[in-house]
Amino acid sequence: MKSDRILLNVERLHEQLQHERLDAIVGTAPENVTYMSGFWALSQWIRRGPQAYVLWPAPGKGEPEIITSTSTLDLVADQSVWISKVRSFGAFHVDQHSKVRLTSSSEAFASLLKVPNQADSLSALVAALQSAGIRRGRVGIDEIGLMPGQFETLADRMPEIEFVPAASLLRNVRRIKTAEEVFRLSRIAKITERSIEAALAVASTGVTEAELGRAFHSKTVQDDALPVLGCIGFGERSALPNVLPSQRKLQEGDVIRFDVGGRYQHYRADIARIAAFGDPGPEVRRYHAALLAGIQRAYEVIRPGARVADIFDAVVETVRREGIGHYQRSHVGHGIGLDGYDAPSLTAASTEILEAGMVLCVETPYYELGRWGLQVEDMIVVRPDGVESLMTTGGDLIEVAP
Repeated sequence: MKSDRILLNVERLHEQLQHERLDAIVGTAPENVTYMSGFWALSQWIRRGPQAYVLWPAPGKGEPEIITSTSTLDLVADQSVWISKVRSFGAFHVDQHSKVRLTSSSEAFASLLKVPNQADSLSALVAALQSAGIRRGRVGIDEIGLMPGQFETLADRMPEIEFVPAASLLRNVRRIKTAEEVFRLSRIAKITERSIEAALAVASTGVTEAELGRAFHSKTVQDDALPVLGCIGFGERSALPNVLPSQRKLQEGDVIRFDVGGRYQHYRADIARIAAFGDPGPEVRRYHAALLAGIQRAYEVIRPGARVADIFDAVVETVRREGIGHYQRSHVGHGIGLDGYDAPSLTAASTEILEAGMVLCVETPYYELGRWGLQVEDMIVVRPDGVESLMTTGGDLIEVAP
């Protein structure tokens, strides 16, 4: 391992491999490749189809290995990956001037280009498994990142190995965050709060949703993060769950709903805050207070060992009791990490049990078409003795003077 800033929960992964009697596991989806190695394969994240894998053998069965296109080896060389063994596939040509002294990243890239490669991704994966001595047994494959037919082709090429779908196994491993993951999630949560503040700083009569969105995302970028989620709606448009900022102009009395988050070093934020431009009226205040009470109840009942279904019931019942008697929700939150919707999902039907180390978004949205949408959403860490908030602001209604 090359880095002490490892994202992967290695102990938890090894426990799962042992429990499922797996000789190795292969990550294929972008989130799992980055999680298992620190390697962010650009082509995987921006379009469907490109292949990159991480082979992680069970203890005593070989070294972990990154398998990626030759065209992305510069990223391996330039990033803080903690897996040193790299195998590539496909043709890609880069010239090098004989009299130019290379930087460390360029020199590492040039060295990786000299390593013999395979024709395609599956040939590289087969070679990696054979190199690790894994020619039979059980191997878990994260099926999400594969293209149609690749799972079957791999099974045909290595018939003595039982390949089993393993996306759910890796999703389960990712549920419990490492210290480095919590650090990144905390950082992006706070950046997102500051970005909301920056957006509200430009709020005035006649300003558009798009202009607030621009201020929000600009602050995110200024704070060394990247834009991802920017649902910002005024007035009746705040009731559209996935609202995209438009040319709708801000008017006195409007509700402003933020359901937003950026990305810091690949980790996501998802928080919600409500502002009122002038007096929103007593009904908005009462409904918002009920939604906030639901979040506060979540803080009280979330702890290791708690049933997810019980959390759902407690939050919904609180919102109903505090002022929205007809309140209904399909979920009241979800995990977050490299994926915006990580495990678990806080639903009434869930059988999951909370564990220390989970990072959750707890939320109580309410949408009333033609009037307004209201929402409070916080990011929290489940700790051994309860909850640690990643927020620096409360979910109180924010009042902006016209």
